[in-house]
Amino acid sequence: MKKEISISVVIPSLNEERGIKKTLASLPLRELKQMGLDTEVLVVDGNSNDGTQEIVRASGARLIVEERKGYGRAYKTGFSHSKGHIIVTLDADGTYPAELIPFYITELISKNLDFITINRFSRVEKGAMSLTHRIGNKVLSSVLRLLYSTSVEDSQSGMWVVRKELTNNIVLMSDDMALSEEIKVVAFRYFKSVELPGSYSVREGDAKLATLRHGWKNLCFLFKYRTRQNYAIRNPMSHHPVLERLP
Repeated sequence: MKKEISISVVIPSLNEERGIKKTLASLPLRELKQMGLDTEVLVVDGNSNDGTQEIVRASGARLIVEERKGYGRAYKTGFSHSKGHIIVTLDADGTYPAELIPFYITELISKNLDFITINRFSRVEKGAMSLTHRIGNKVLSSVLRLLYSTSVEDSQSGMWVVRKELTNNIVLMSDDMALSEEIKVVAFRYFKSVELPGSYSVREGDAKLATLRHGWKNLCFLFKYRTRQNYAIRNPMSHHPVLERLP
């Protein structure tokens, strides 16, 4: 593995003092280092008023305060500040399987993929997702598949492994939760993308998602975006630098 291959882990946060410490501790930084991957951790914080920022600073992760509100805005800010060749995203509440990051990166490199998203429904821990949330996600995922002819089963998953080159070449509209489905529409339409099994654990701290309100906004976005998606690319990716395969 060449030392110049680097990873940026981007984590959006807002008042996640109960979850951010667990999330940061769960990152397999030692294993990534053993794989020869230089890794930076960026937490994009929406100006939390609890102890989130202090925990991030104490951990040694890079803290970026983004006063503009929105889940999607945090990710776009994180993408623009990332220095890695490959970006990994996950939430700050301890729900995503950070221990699988090395496996997903291996898949991206060895199969020359541009984008991986995980399917949380492969293994949902008891109590991790309400029935309303589960049904809403299924509806949104079904609409996404119907409108955009993809095979994505979990349109709202927030754990991705993506080449920095991809994020540099797309224009994302949403500053809100809808960015999760927007980036999948673009990635699966224009780039080499797959959905892999993942898991979903019970969150740490209070949920920020308003299921009905955000669900309705995301549904409307899917129909609205259907008329705009052809303008999402800045410059088509003609080729990718060949990254050495992992053992």
